[in-house]
Amino acid sequence: MYIACSHGLMKKTVITVVGKDRVGIIAKVCTYLANNRINILDISQTIVQDFFNMMMIVDTSESPKDFEVLLEELEQIGSEIGVIIKAQREDIFDKMHRI
Repeated sequence: MYIACSHGLMKKTVITVVGKDRVGIIAKVCTYLANNRINILDISQTIVQDFFNMMMIVDTSESPKDFEVLLEELEQIGSEIGVIIKAQREDIFDKMHRI
């Protein structure tokens, strides 16, 4: 979905992070996002027993990288820290999760 904002069109993406809880998950993901000029618009995280679950809505419009590269790099970070990281453009996410 593209939304007009002060710096052009906003490209919203939904990122989910799921796995066993451990120190540094949020720091690792957020550092990657900041280094790639991806703005976090909303974030929610919960820990149920020992399982970590985070959902973020981000704006990728300022990132210099193609969406496919971001997907691959986020999945690689997930592998390195033992969690599953998925990202979907908001419009695709909305279409897939209609009731």
